[in-house]
Amino acid sequence: MYEFEMVRPSSIADAVAALTEEDAQALGGGQTLIPTLKQRLAMPSVLISLTGIAEMQGVCLSDAGAVCVGGATTHARVAREATAYPGLAAMASRIGDPAVRNRGTVGGSLANNDPSACYPAAALASGATIITNSREIAADDYFQGMFTTALDEDEIITEVRFPVPEKSHYEKFVQPASRFALVGVMVAKFADGVRVAVTGASEEGVFRWSEAEAALKADFSADALADLSLSGDTMISDVHGSGEYRAHLVKVMTGRAVNAAA
Repeated sequence: MYEFEMVRPSSIADAVAALTEEDAQALGGGQTLIPTLKQRLAMPSVLISLTGIAEMQGVCLSDAGAVCVGGATTHARVAREATAYPGLAAMASRIGDPAVRNRGTVGGSLANNDPSACYPAAALASGATIITNSREIAADDYFQGMFTTALDEDEIITEVRFPVPEKSHYEKFVQPASRFALVGVMVAKFADGVRVAVTGASEEGVFRWSEAEAALKADFSADALADLSLSGDTMISDVHGSGEYRAHLVKVMTGRAVNAAA
């Protein structure tokens, strides 16, 4: 590790002001950023810790019935408190291991947008709204490719609002060493349709499987997926699995998620 200054603001306004300093970087739970610093892949001179900001923590219900999660809320707290959205709580309970779940944050996960992270799939399948210090961004507009989002450099994710579906489930095929999803699928059934979001599979990052959504809207059962398939051409291919294997897993995980939700 190298020397850097740590700033611990107690309000969103103070955090935003601190980010205007040259070479400053926001720090959530640090589950991705700290290893990146150790490898010198990033070397900010100032880290702005967001974990001490009370207004960015906690889980509550909005007047419209959405589950609202503060950007600095840990995965473990979501698992305990997001009881109004069982599919989201269950997903959070399976992220990493206890150490990761008690340090990692919702905002940090979504800001990093790792191609194998779980929260991007949950946000996209839920049709969530990402709230920052300056605006609101629909999940469909937020994710813009691997490690790429609609966030500007001076934006902080302060809250995420998850509409609660009628039925939902997140199913993932775990990479044993990292606990990331080799392939993860979140299925969410709403009154007006079904949303299916896939993580871990595509070179483009998290994506919606529109063909499966249409089939499941007509028949919410795994049988509706029987004639569907995905190409492995644009899927991630590495030592853990080929693109064709990941494409196959997407269909399998989607079917399991539907069965569990139904």
